[in-house]
Amino acid sequence: MYSIIEQGGIQFKVTPGETIRVPLITASEGAEITIDRVLLASDGGALKIGMPLVEGASVTAKVVGHIKDKKILVVKRKRRKDYRRKNGHRQPYTRLQIVSINI
Repeated sequence: MYSIIEQGGIQFKVTPGETIRVPLITASEGAEITIDRVLLASDGGALKIGMPLVEGASVTAKVVGHIKDKKILVVKRKRRKDYRRKNGHRQPYTRLQIVSINI
């Protein structure tokens, strides 16, 4: 059993028990959320494809925690002008554990 969902503008292939990393959502740690944007759902032999979403399908997930990605450096420079800027950025993410797929 697997499903393809959309969360934060990104598509994920998920199975029950799997942990995924999605862009930051506003849910407290330990809370269960329901994702309604299911694009495809498979239950063994049956395959349901949405146009664009599967009717009545949802995925239940538990918020494991909020994390930050590794730091990336953004460097700006202009030659011969003594202009240098260095900036760092850490993208925030939310870890979700897939509890169940409801078709």
